[in-house]
Amino acid sequence: NILSENSLYIIFELLAGGQLYDKVKAKYKFKPQQTKAIMHGILKGLREMHSKGIMHRDLNLKIYCLENKINGIVLLLILDLLSFVIFSPICLFIGTPGYVAPEVINIKDMKTKYSSICDIYSLGLIFHILLFGKSAFPGTTYNEVLSQNRAANVDLSG
Repeated sequence: NILSENSLYIIFELLAGGQLYDKVKAKYKFKPQQTKAIMHGILKGLREMHSKGIMHRDLNLKIYCLENKINGIVLLLILDLLSFVIFSPICLFIGTPGYVAPEVINIKDMKTKYSSICDIYSLGLIFHILLFGKSAFPGTTYNEVLSQNRAANVDLSG
């Protein structure tokens, strides 16, 4: 019996392929077809989420896990859905500096609104990293990246 009064057990699916973050950190060079497959998979997932009125708001390389290939297809899972929100009139700042959309990172009050397009901005920053192996915000400290992100000062030099 795995149930008890004093314990809570959470069972997760094994994601043997690892995170995209780990591959980028190890300087793995994604082939164009791999990048295309990754972007296509994320876009399909976002389309489904957005069609249901859900935005993620914290898309980054740490939340995409590559599963083992099944029939030659790489499966991607969008994780960390604790950060999702059903579209509502009130939006809060949620996100990881270096990935978050300017309208989210620059939120000033509880009356400011934004939409699921913020996920597409974050996806564009992920695409940049997959293509060039480096962030679009080349700061070396958290505060530098945060400042560049707030200003939407994107380095497109590759």
